Amino acid sequence: MRRPILLLLTCLALVAIAGCGNKGPLYYAKPTPPPLHQAPAPAPASTAAAPASASSVETKPLSGS
Repeated sequence: MRRPILLLLTCLALVAIAGCGNKGPLYYAKPTPPPLHQAPAPAPASTAAAPASASSVETKPLSGS
């Protein structure tokens, strides 16, 4: 009588232990929608150490005006 009860308790304990824990993806996260508007790309950094002065900037006349 004692042996079947111990066997049943052992089987129940093994089933309970085997059912614990995260094993694989239990749920799927919702995918995030793509952004509606793309942010403008930042301007590239200037390679010059000092800012350009007004006298060093070349200007060209506009054609057709």
